Amino acid sequence: MSHQVIQPEGWAPAKGYANGMLTAEGTLYIGGQIGWTAEQRFETHDFIGQMEQALRNILAIVEAAGGRAEDITRLTWFVIDKAEYLARQREVGEVYRRVLGRHFPAMSMLVVAGLIEDEALLEIEATAVLTPR
Repeated sequence: MSHQVIQPEGWAPAKGYANGMLTAEGTLYIGGQIGWTAEQRFETHDFIGQMEQALRNILAIVEAAGGRAEDITRLTWFVIDKAEYLARQREVGEVYRRVLGRHFPAMSMLVVAGLIEDEALLEIEATAVLTPR
């Protein structure tokens, strides 16, 4: 098989998609992560809280595949409130560094009208390249 499904241990099963797909070449594609927990529950309805959880979810998938934050090569952010994102830049930076450190991959930010999960305030997808260690 040329790819492997990556699902962190203890996470509720993804329905109709994979949280992560690892290719034989070491590229890890991470499906859009939102600010809910491994049990698929929102513990916060705050933008920064959901952002932190989404980043932690991405890191959990990378680590489940045997990688680390520095292996992330791309993040694509989808936010529903541009004004809130811009107003909270300092907090965004603090939380980002707390979760992923000072590793800054290629990033894109899109403002969208809505997300599939009504409680979600943002969604972040990622790509990582895992090299044998």
